[in-house]
Amino acid sequence: MSERSRLHIFAQNVGLSRRVLVASTVAAALLAAAGCSSPQEAAQGGEDAPVKVGLVYSQSGALASYGKQYIDGFKAGLAQATNGTNKVNGRTIELLEADDAGDPAKAVTAAKDMLGKGVKILAGSASSGVALQVAPIAAQNKTLFISGPAATDGVTGVNRYTFRSGRQSYQDVLAAKSFIGDAAGKKVVVFAQDSAFGKANEAAVTAVIGGAGAKVSSILVPASATDFTPFADQVNTAKPDLLFVAWAGTTATAMWGALDQQGVLTSTTVVTGLDQKASYPVFGAAGEKISFLSHYFDGATSNEAAKAASAKITGGLDLFSPDGFNAAQMVVRAIAEGGDDVEKMITALEGWSFDGVKGKMTIRKDDHAMLQPMFQVKLVGSGAAAKPQLVKELAPEEVTPPAVAMKS
Repeated sequence: MSERSRLHIFAQNVGLSRRVLVASTVAAALLAAAGCSSPQEAAQGGEDAPVKVGLVYSQSGALASYGKQYIDGFKAGLAQATNGTNKVNGRTIELLEADDAGDPAKAVTAAKDMLGKGVKILAGSASSGVALQVAPIAAQNKTLFISGPAATDGVTGVNRYTFRSGRQSYQDVLAAKSFIGDAAGKKVVVFAQDSAFGKANEAAVTAVIGGAGAKVSSILVPASATDFTPFADQVNTAKPDLLFVAWAGTTATAMWGALDQQGVLTSTTVVTGLDQKASYPVFGAAGEKISFLSHYFDGATSNEAAKAASAKITGGLDLFSPDGFNAAQMVVRAIAEGGDDVEKMITALEGWSFDGVKGKMTIRKDDHAMLQPMFQVKLVGSGAAAKPQLVKELAPEEVTPPAVAMKS
């Protein structure tokens, strides 16, 4: 029976007017016409349909400054990658932004809300705890997830839908190892917060430096601690050859002050990651006694991407500016090659090399690790006058984490 015959029978049964019957027939014709459109047009929702990208990051909370660096870097990278048009293949990139406040539960809620609005790409996450919760949501919904500054190694290879635009803890530790050379027989202590970030660093030091023959132990400090003298005393008792410090947040000043006052900084080699610009003064006189590994600092590179980002970000670049810039480049690449097809987006990103703010970046196909340079740095001056100075740039191959099997 034809479509028109079925419509007539339906109209007779329910008493539809001729006008409604005509409208129904027209609607059926339009649906039939839509069914004749190309598969590509159907998949992309039309050539001019906007592409929705969800950015879930810390706009408030303890990591708000990191979130600010990330989003500034992202928007600068988007402008650079689209030549200021905010379009890819004629389609506008529509950004949806939400605050996770560093809370995994809030991040998951925001991510699900964005998925309900048709988002095919999620990006962000300064918090390791957030990234580890959002990644499974992306996989369950077959959505691309580009994690941001979150450093936990657990994000690498967690699933095929998850990528990262920043570095991971293993790369930090390989950079730290570069300061001490042969680790065999040396005693190493990890001094860190008792958090996902701290434990990720503990695991990385154990794997990297412990794997090279060092004896590794750790002192994990509760996040609620305000008096760090007892923990500094534990370091002195341990008498390590190397103290690796992994710390983030507002208690850094008190922590470094306690280590300095208890003589830790002059009794052993102390290596830590150089944090954002605002943190430089917190080291005080202790700053020149510390060996810093660096993910990035303003002036570490002077390539075209760094110049473009610096020109667009008021106040210059900071620690996580490259992560946002990279993410935008990855978003543009994914859309340009995949449209709305997430499988094609994944294929386009796997194995891709591009020029980022830090230099050459490569997304390893096996587990989506971001291979990249790292830096050895020292602080010159103290207080407000403290400035980072590049000691050595470490090539990507010097700080490449081992590949892991993709979990799903």
